[in-house]
Amino acid sequence: MTTFEDLLNEVGTFGRCQKRLFIMCSMISVPFGWLYVSIVFQGFTPDNWCRDPAVVEMRQACGWSLADGRRLTAPLVNSSGEVLHSSCEQYQVDWNTTKLTCDTRELNLTDVPITTCKDGWEYQYEGRSSLATEFNLVCSDAWLVDMHQSVLNMGILIGTFLFGYISDRFGRSVSLLLANILTVTSGLVLALTPTYITSLVVKFIFGLGTKGGFLAGFVFITEMVGMEHRRTVGILYQMFFSVGVMTLPLLAYLITDWRWVQAATAAPYLIFMFYYCFVPESPRWLISQKKISEALEITDAVAKENRKEFLVNTETLTSDVDDSISVSVLDLIRTPNMRKHTLILMFNWFTSSVVYQGLVLRLGILESDVYIEFVISTLVEFPAAFLILFTIERIGRRLPFGSASIIAGISCLILIVIPEKIFWLKTLVGCIGRLGITITFEMVLFVNAELYPTFVRNLGVSVCSTMCDIGGIVAPFLLYRLAVIWIDLPLVIFGVMSLIAGSSVFLLPETKGVPLPETIDDVEFPKRYICKRTLKPFSWLSYH
Repeated sequence: MTTFEDLLNEVGTFGRCQKRLFIMCSMISVPFGWLYVSIVFQGFTPDNWCRDPAVVEMRQACGWSLADGRRLTAPLVNSSGEVLHSSCEQYQVDWNTTKLTCDTRELNLTDVPITTCKDGWEYQYEGRSSLATEFNLVCSDAWLVDMHQSVLNMGILIGTFLFGYISDRFGRSVSLLLANILTVTSGLVLALTPTYITSLVVKFIFGLGTKGGFLAGFVFITEMVGMEHRRTVGILYQMFFSVGVMTLPLLAYLITDWRWVQAATAAPYLIFMFYYCFVPESPRWLISQKKISEALEITDAVAKENRKEFLVNTETLTSDVDDSISVSVLDLIRTPNMRKHTLILMFNWFTSSVVYQGLVLRLGILESDVYIEFVISTLVEFPAAFLILFTIERIGRRLPFGSASIIAGISCLILIVIPEKIFWLKTLVGCIGRLGITITFEMVLFVNAELYPTFVRNLGVSVCSTMCDIGGIVAPFLLYRLAVIWIDLPLVIFGVMSLIAGSSVFLLPETKGVPLPETIDDVEFPKRYICKRTLKPFSWLSYH
């Protein structure tokens, strides 16, 4: 019987055609990186204080600075041991009965009653606009910024299932087209939403489409290359996500309004919509749908672009996926080893997402320059992909996977005790933590695939990876709400979670040099399986 893997060996496993398609599909990862963490800039909350119309009028008439007006409006409060002007309270003063002149920049207001903000807020953010400043998402409404990011991740979670179904039912190219149309439409509408509530609704739809396009591109390109290139292509595809994250600060610095930033993150999807005309359907999917003639037509086009010819017998061409086996979610937890693998992988997906997003979003609440800090911390993501590719075939999967998570956890805990004045050391340790969690995030995907038997591999990856999106929903609240109590409290949580997750990885079996399991018995009795496979030739099974 001939499979698509046999055809690929004839037409080229990673030829000119696949390289072109890889570059095109990888471009989808760049704006996905933008929108995934854009809340750091779109939802940025600058220094703020209560707005007093009388003081504002006098400030504008007298040419006072914002600081002058703030001293007459906001009382001093103790915040984490530091005396600062309050962001949520103001002096209750009737300025009509007070002799306020242009020379009165300071008054003794110690005994004046204090009240909550009555007329909105002022912001130390002149010339720029964010979600927080436009909709006054501060003080008791500050959690609504967290909600904006969580709703995006809710959309991403649902989009994973929705477009996963569309991709399997109607094809990769159709799924990619629909996802890109939904993303560009909702993304541009989001830039025009007049109220916070409508922005939440559209943000959810935006999340649906963006994850759908990202996954469709990932699945398509891994199906178009030979087995020996699949892991490398998958890791490099994720590296383009880091390119997007790294270039986001430049985009946000040049564009001062959050609405235009939103439009800029959605605009590339206008180009991606036309991929439908240049990116073919996956021949592997067509073969699984018994559309052999269409699959052969596309394969022939691939061969011509690669300047190859395929001479294998196509009359016996069949799918390399057995659809006759019934698959259930219970298969992932029914037996001891499968249950252990599933629980450990789910926790590592969840931890990777929470800690990665937490460390990125944390940059927005620090007092340092958010643009510079963002670029520096993102630069360390690039070595992650190369470190993975260098180590996994030399020392295995388990050691770099578990160690990276433990290093990230230790870095988070060390950050707490480093004084703010030792800026270079704090930045260095933060970058090490970011590198560690990035390696963990990128490794969990293919380790997940290698641990499950063939017939349940796709289901296992899908179920476990949902914890990534759930982690994305939780992360903003975990970071911003705990930081209100103590700014370093989230780092304690991130550190402990990473240490537990990394330690649990060493309970998993090493998969380097081990044939992919085919049945649940192969997982439950690995020694018997390895002995069996060493006694006779075996063929490596692909994972999609």
